[in-house]
This record gives sequence, structure tokens and C-alpha cells, in this order.
Amino acid sequence: MALDADFRRQLEGYGLTTAEILYRLPDHPILLQSYLWQEYDVAPDFPNLRKFLDFWSHKLDGVLDTIRVAHQGLIRPAEFKAVDGMFRLH
Repeated sequence: MALDADFRRQLEGYGLTTAEILYRLPDHPILLQSYLWQEYDVAPDFPNLRKFLDFWSHKLDGVLDTIRVAHQGLIRPAEFKAVDGMFRLH
């Protein structure tokens, strides 16, 4: 039985990261627009988010204004315990 890729990443220390990105388009600089980004990432360095923001600043026209980040590790050591075997009743 193969592990799901997202579950494997959680075991490696990744947690769910959500970033609210506020940006301005060149043709409407007065308006502030919002983009929501969500991915598994590692706190506190957030390499996936940094890679995405680097792509945004070099390839997209929207000028970044504000970025708010929330992160939650979904699996903690106290909640996960490796099992040596499986027992079936009945």
C-alpha cells in the first residue's frame, strides 16, 4: 500500500500554508485585489511560498502590496504513532 504524497509530506514536517496576497494591477493602481494561495510548506522558511512569490514578482504584472501568511502543522509527533503490526478481530 503506497502512501499518499500529501500525507508523506506531512510526515516530513510540511504543514498547510495559506497566504492572502494583496496586489495592484498596472491599469488600476487604485484598486487592491486579493489572491489566495494554499499549499503544503515548511515553516518558518516557507520555500514553496518564496518560490511562488519570486515567480509572481518576475513574471506577472500585478505589483505585490501585502502578504499575510497562516501555517498549521496537521500531524504532530504526539498524534502519530508507528504500528508494528495489524490485528483483525472477527
